[in-house]
Amino acid sequence: MKNRFFNKLQAWWLPAFLGVLALTWVMPGNADAQKGASPDLSTAIVRVAKESIPAVVHIEVTHSQEFRRPTTPFEGGPFFRFFEGPQRTPRKFKQETRGLGTGMITDAQGHILTNNHVVGGASKVQVLLADGSRFEARVVGTDPKTDLAVVRIDAKKALPHVKFGNSDAVEVGEWVVAIGHPRGLDQTVTTGIISAKHRRGITDPSGYQDFLQTDAAINPGNSGGPLLNLRGEVVGVNAAIASTSGGFEGIGFAIPSNMALYISRELIARGRVERGWLGVSVQDLSYDLSKTMGIEGTRGALVSEVLKASPAQKAGLKQGDVVIAYNGKEIRDASQLRNEAASSPIGKEVNLTILREGKKREVPVRIESMESRGQATAVPIRERLGVTVRSAAAKEATRLKLRPGQGVVITRVEPGSPGAKAGLEPGDVILEVNEIALSSPQDLSGALALVKPGQQILAGVVDGRTGERGSLQIKVR
Repeated sequence: MKNRFFNKLQAWWLPAFLGVLALTWVMPGNADAQKGASPDLSTAIVRVAKESIPAVVHIEVTHSQEFRRPTTPFEGGPFFRFFEGPQRTPRKFKQETRGLGTGMITDAQGHILTNNHVVGGASKVQVLLADGSRFEARVVGTDPKTDLAVVRIDAKKALPHVKFGNSDAVEVGEWVVAIGHPRGLDQTVTTGIISAKHRRGITDPSGYQDFLQTDAAINPGNSGGPLLNLRGEVVGVNAAIASTSGGFEGIGFAIPSNMALYISRELIARGRVERGWLGVSVQDLSYDLSKTMGIEGTRGALVSEVLKASPAQKAGLKQGDVVIAYNGKEIRDASQLRNEAASSPIGKEVNLTILREGKKREVPVRIESMESRGQATAVPIRERLGVTVRSAAAKEATRLKLRPGQGVVITRVEPGSPGAKAGLEPGDVILEVNEIALSSPQDLSGALALVKPGQQILAGVVDGRTGERGSLQIKVR
């Protein structure tokens, strides 16, 4: 009797209890799904890995470097020639070094996005696909200023490729997945979160940088691989780590996908990047500056100089203006303004929101090419410094441990010139002037155009003989 009563009660409350559990456990998940919440972490990472790995490639590069055989005091003499024999040892010999990296296929035609420091200056590039097939790749274009590059393979078939997301929409704390080939370990998947956004000055204080910071494990060999959100969209290109050991320590950096997508399209279309130019020198707003100018907060870019014949001067911008928005997008600091202008299409009219004497104004500016900057601000380098320069070659970059495209090499120094007085010699490499990174003579010309006669510049220099780095103060003419 007692058991029958218990069985009846059990038959009534057990389904009810399970129903409550279902409402408590299942319904919130369904509601979240209806609201578009992030998918279940345990299954999302598996799905992202399965969908994305076929579009992630292993890159092997070969660098050739030529060395001169050391000479002896007696080399060339008849006694030396007698013992050397008719077949002399070559004066020069080549040495090959190999490197590894990662890339991502961006379209069905075989274009692959990676880092410039992976393929820049390479004599040979090979790509290994996830299915095991191997291809020789050609370099389509490189951009040292953002550390991005595009190579292409001819696979004779449509290839799986990644899809890009909006890196501006990524939030701190959001889960991300990194895929790459660290230490040559193919198709390694790691996870983490976005630790911070808008990290600048990490590898090059004057470069076009706006890194996403992540704690997803990134190691040597991961460079050029994708950083993906849980929807399987690329939000960054893994590029660098902060480490004292040379390995992962929880601080990795990725180039935002919005910047990477723009650069890759430019490289595919032109083989180079044509950057927009405003023609202003800007600086960050400090607390003291904001207080002096009667501005609330420190967000914005303060115009410290307007260059002659520049788009900014034509539009009426003035020294002391504070740019607070670019086409309606808030400007946090000087670096962001420069990056926004650089990625704007040439000839496009953009709208700057500025503060002038405490009042808001809208100023339309038509973007011009960075090449026109060289024409508008070009000054004879020889006249100002007394030196002649050229871009650094790949073999010089390898020997002096420079990044591909970094610095300009001095070919001649005039006696008694500012360069000679400062100790510059032929073969030395000028890396930067007043924190402006150099990759071509035009960069140096533009940097010198910002300096008045008689002023001193601070130049970062590499000794062409020893490879030692240092800084020199040079008083320009």
